[in-house]
Amino acid sequence: MTPDLMEAGSERLQHYREHRDEHRTESGGRSASMARPVVAGEVDVTHGRILYLEDVHVSFDGFKAINGLNLDIAPGELRCIIGPNGAGKTTMMDIITGKTRPDRGTVFFGSTIDLLRYNEPQIAAMGIGRKFQKPTVFEQLTVFENLELALKTHKGVGASMRFALNGAQKDRIAEVLHTIHLAGSVTRQAGLLSHGQKQWLEIGMLLVQEPRLLLLDEPVAGMTDEETARTAELFLTLKGKHSLMVVEHDMGFIATISEKVTVLCDGAVLAEGPLAQVQADERVIEVYLGR
Repeated sequence: MTPDLMEAGSERLQHYREHRDEHRTESGGRSASMARPVVAGEVDVTHGRILYLEDVHVSFDGFKAINGLNLDIAPGELRCIIGPNGAGKTTMMDIITGKTRPDRGTVFFGSTIDLLRYNEPQIAAMGIGRKFQKPTVFEQLTVFENLELALKTHKGVGASMRFALNGAQKDRIAEVLHTIHLAGSVTRQAGLLSHGQKQWLEIGMLLVQEPRLLLLDEPVAGMTDEETARTAELFLTLKGKHSLMVVEHDMGFIATISEKVTVLCDGAVLAEGPLAQVQADERVIEVYLGR
């Protein structure tokens, strides 16, 4: 890696930082003064839960997208979520990340943080990262620049203009590059990566922010068999260091990574347990797996 590559604060990166910050402000929607911002290190998991949803309900024009949803995830757990289209999987993630407000219910991050009091940027800053199905990387920037851009930094214009990577940040990026299998593609333009590599890069952009909980929506959709296998390896590496919620339809992939599987249907939990157990459940076979 050349010294020039390690230097930050270029005009190009400044442009993208401003674009990123404008997007974050717009996507937040509600006022950032709703509640005191919380940092990831303050998350209390002494009761054995990093995420807890109880009796959550959401309706859209009379349609019950989420209907009495109860779910809890332990620190360091890798939870797989499956279910038919329209089961409420995406809406559930929208609620957790502050994009959708439930009609009623309880949503807690750890034991003390009521997520319903916060907006999207605040929830992301607490340590909840979300990856959508379609990768959203800055294709004109290099792999390294994408990771640099994703770092947690002060968001003011002046701070962005003066920004320069410190040693710890450089080490963090180097560690993430190795984790996401892109250490050999540091200087490559993101737009030239394969679909699977873009997915890994976006996961890396979340990892440099040091999240406690990762929400991953159909992460292997469109990947080759080899890329899918390497993604499974990546997720198993992350387990324990992070809590992961993985929504996926690829049952082979689920079988490789799963410990506990939750099946959603009609906005509520239909079944839960080891994959073999839920696959044998007649209700799951009827509504999702087929015979």
